Amino acid sequence: MSHVAWRGASPSADPRVEATPAMEGTKRTQEVADFDDLLPHVGEFGIYQKLLFLMMIPFTFAVACVYFVQIFITLVPENHWCRIPELDHLPVEQRLQLGIPLKDDGSGYEQCSMYVANWTEVLASGVLVPDATWPKTRCQSGWEYDSNEMAYETISTELEWVCEKSALPTVAQSLFFVGAIAGGLIWGWVADRWGRIPALIGSNLIGFLGGVLTAFSSSFWLFALCRFTVGLAFDNCFTMMYILVLEYVGPKWRTFVANMSIALFFTLAACLIPWVSLWVANWRWICVVTSLPLLAFIITPYLVPESARWLVSQGKTEKAIHIMKKFEKINKTKVDPKIYTDFAAACEKTVAEEKQETYSVLDLFKTPRLRKITILLIVIWMAVSLVFDGHVRSVRTLGLDVFLTFTITSATELPADTLLTLTLDRWGRRWLACLSMLLAGIFSWATIMLPLGAYSAAMAILGRCAVNISYNIGLQYAAEVLPTVVRAQGVALIHIMGYTANFVSPFVIYLETVDKNLPFLVLGCIGVVGGLLSLFLPETMDRELPQTLKDGEEFGKNDSIFDLPCVRKTEDNVESGQTFRRSVSLRASIRGETLRSSMINRRSVRSTK
Repeated sequence: MSHVAWRGASPSADPRVEATPAMEGTKRTQEVADFDDLLPHVGEFGIYQKLLFLMMIPFTFAVACVYFVQIFITLVPENHWCRIPELDHLPVEQRLQLGIPLKDDGSGYEQCSMYVANWTEVLASGVLVPDATWPKTRCQSGWEYDSNEMAYETISTELEWVCEKSALPTVAQSLFFVGAIAGGLIWGWVADRWGRIPALIGSNLIGFLGGVLTAFSSSFWLFALCRFTVGLAFDNCFTMMYILVLEYVGPKWRTFVANMSIALFFTLAACLIPWVSLWVANWRWICVVTSLPLLAFIITPYLVPESARWLVSQGKTEKAIHIMKKFEKINKTKVDPKIYTDFAAACEKTVAEEKQETYSVLDLFKTPRLRKITILLIVIWMAVSLVFDGHVRSVRTLGLDVFLTFTITSATELPADTLLTLTLDRWGRRWLACLSMLLAGIFSWATIMLPLGAYSAAMAILGRCAVNISYNIGLQYAAEVLPTVVRAQGVALIHIMGYTANFVSPFVIYLETVDKNLPFLVLGCIGVVGGLLSLFLPETMDRELPQTLKDGEEFGKNDSIFDLPCVRKTEDNVESGQTFRRSVSLRASIRGETLRSSMINRRSVRSTK
């Protein structure tokens, strides 16, 4: 998948600098130097780009369904107890009172044990209270579930994944992330080998098949295999489209498209999933209905253009120009044919030059400072991913209606993304990342300090909002700190390590079977540690990003922990006689990045020359 390529800023990029004839000549040269110079001529956010923005909707719904639906097909009501067939004719309260022991703390009835008695004699004698001398045993005839708590049967209740088998849904959800790791590598390779459109179609097709086949699961291993298959599509079923759209919009629109596509479309999808599940009220049909957005792969080749950047990187410049002419036509702009000619010549020259140098992700670990930064990025991203996924899954442990609580927590994505759109390029990355993770940790701790119910749920919701901010900052941070020549490979490594952390998160939430406070205690500790570690990263706001490995080693070397970009003076830029343009937000262009971008490396080599 392609990243946004970074270029050095020219003096004419600053509106405060008066353009001279020499500068105009430079500008004309840059206009056809690469894809970013061609884009303004066909339109940076014209009619076609706006249509592509709207076309993101089904793919955004797809990734939300792929990610969240397994929560609602594996739910188990908090109130469940052993079924005693001889007592089925009695009202629920009498069945519980007579046949199910109370918990040691008296907080309710046990879920995994029952009394042993001759129930025919007990009923005949009119006994309504259990005898303390009756022996106990494990459930013998299955379980009953509180119908007031769950309006439909899930695969967990159907196959009775409770008590001794209660870990099975957790294992299946972890295997989903194993699939995500494998899928990231597979579809990333497909994207670089055959193009972004084949990868987008393939990931959505596999996700659709896995989702539909899940509905036919009749055993744990079949269910786990289907979830692994669906995991192969996460999150490339959306990321490929995400990046394609961002490649075709101008730099000043990328932050808007990156943030608002998630804030609007993803949030809406996440908020709808609980209510769609309640409306369908059948776990098998829920799997089918939530797989329907993945059918967008059918119309993809007819409506979505291939990545022009990728085409250029493969030497298919004429196809890239054909696509750009389509943009020109729909956007109703007029481009001088000479612009296309010069663009083609520049691309051919770049492709020829880039063959002289290659880089590996291992280069990130060869020098001490860059090695430290890379390890910090990996650890911080793993912390962010684990806390984020932990908060997503924790809704079932908050003591409130899981459907309503999930909707409210999902809605926090909207204010989080909107806040980032307004502040990220004003306040900087480092301190926002630190404070948001610290708040996520503190709110997690507050959840266990307050009584279970509305107050603890409110703290969990605030924690989810804070970690949303951290997650979205983290998606951008690595792409800005790592040098261009290994940026895509480095981001791929970091995201794969994030999936590894996601593999662990279901087990963190499973700790609530040991102690209900443990999950949020662990999430709080990880959030605080991750936030503090963020302070040791260099700030990237308003700075030209590192291009070479040497740049990466020196980048931010003299930064102080207390350096605040919002009050930073600009004299250091003026002293060198060069004005740096503000960094364009990259976080959307690297969400779920899985393999290196050939185009990035081509341009990186040119920049080093």
